[in-house]
Amino acid sequence: MINTQGSFNIHYYLEIFLRRLWYVLIPMVLVFLGTGIYALVAPKVYRASTLVLVTPQKVPEALIKPTITSSIEDRLQSIGQEVMSRTRLEQIIAEFKLYPKEAKSLSKEEVVELFRKDIQLEIKGLSKSQSKTEGYFVISYVGENPQVVTLVTNKLASLFIEENLKFREQQAQGTVEFIASELKQTKEKLDEQEKVITDYKKKYINEIPEQRDANLKVLEQLQLQHQRISEGLGKAEDRKLILQNQLSLSQKQGSLFSNLDESKEGTLNSPTLSLNPAGSTEERQLMQLRILLEDLQAKYTPKHPDIQITKKKIVELEKKIRDSRASGYGAEPAKGGKTMDPFLAQTQLLQEERKNQLLATDLEIQKLKKEDARIKTMIAEYQDRIEKTPMRELALNALSRDYKNTYETYQTLIKKNVESQQAENLERRQKGEQFKVIDPARIPEKPFKPDIPKILLMGLILGIGAGLGTAFIREQMDRSFRDADDLYATLGIKVLANIPKVGEKIK
Repeated sequence: MINTQGSFNIHYYLEIFLRRLWYVLIPMVLVFLGTGIYALVAPKVYRASTLVLVTPQKVPEALIKPTITSSIEDRLQSIGQEVMSRTRLEQIIAEFKLYPKEAKSLSKEEVVELFRKDIQLEIKGLSKSQSKTEGYFVISYVGENPQVVTLVTNKLASLFIEENLKFREQQAQGTVEFIASELKQTKEKLDEQEKVITDYKKKYINEIPEQRDANLKVLEQLQLQHQRISEGLGKAEDRKLILQNQLSLSQKQGSLFSNLDESKEGTLNSPTLSLNPAGSTEERQLMQLRILLEDLQAKYTPKHPDIQITKKKIVELEKKIRDSRASGYGAEPAKGGKTMDPFLAQTQLLQEERKNQLLATDLEIQKLKKEDARIKTMIAEYQDRIEKTPMRELALNALSRDYKNTYETYQTLIKKNVESQQAENLERRQKGEQFKVIDPARIPEKPFKPDIPKILLMGLILGIGAGLGTAFIREQMDRSFRDADDLYATLGIKVLANIPKVGEKIK
């Protein structure tokens, strides 16, 4: 083709087609014949398929939860890896004597890989979001022998079913073993924590929060007891002081009775009445009152009621003694030997009694002081217990919190252990989700490959394309002049006239 700028129409292309007819027909026929020959001589490959239904669990999941929660697609991938492992495929190849020609030139790994490529697994009616619903999948295998292809396909389906049962049972059993192991470890941990809490409570039995109320009650009782002992000690010390004063007074009386002259001196009208210790009872009482008055004046002011009362008694007693002396003045003393005055003897006995009472009071005071010291020690001990209770409570709360968490985990594991055992029994009885063949593989009646109509159609299309392509290339290589436009485009010379092609005269 010389003139590439000319106008192209249907007549132009028709002219080229007629001019290059043989360039179109010959390649088209050759390609078509070649594809036909290939379709006839190509080895025939047969395909067998089996349909496996995924049946759901027969027992409601509300009653028994399955231990297998993975989707069917994931499990099929896992089972497929197991079934199509090298060991399994080599066993199938050896059992059905597959690929005898290829085995002569290829290694075992290459033959296994070839076998693996001829197996196809198609999952239908399932999705990851529908892993627990009913669905199915198709297992296919292609080969040259239709009988062998059918047997191999059924063998693969049975392996998938067998591996699914084995997989589910192993996973259920593994779940039971794992939960049992976790349950045992948790029980040991729980026992250990119980022992720690028990030992802690035994070690600090008096400081734990449970003993707080008891400690407070005991402390309150001890404080009351301490108060009573303090009051008793005060009373005993007061009594001791009184006894000491009484003993001192009695000693003064005895000394006075011993040193005074036995004679009667003085007169009734004298301002100061002289007394005879061996005289009448009134004289002795008056002497005691005067000694008592001296002691009271040493302790209190003159306006003290006791001093006023004592002075009043002394005045009355002096008047009585004066009256008595006025009536019996000049009486002779009694004859006979000198004997101990009964009043002096009574005073000495009273002194001994006061000493004994004072000794008993001292012993009582010592006993009360010892008891008070013991009570104070116990009060300090119980106060220390109460002060340490919050610290023990924090420690016990931490231990109890860990124990509570472990106990809750233990209870949960017990429940899961029962559920896993039920699920294991469910799988052993084959009441769980199963694979069921509903359409076993049959011997194929026609080959899967080659598809002769499809090959012939493709050969025809390729032949037409090859013929048109050859004609186009031949036309592009043609440099001859076909019309005036080709001449003008090449030489630049305008053509004045054209002589049309003259054919043979028709008779």
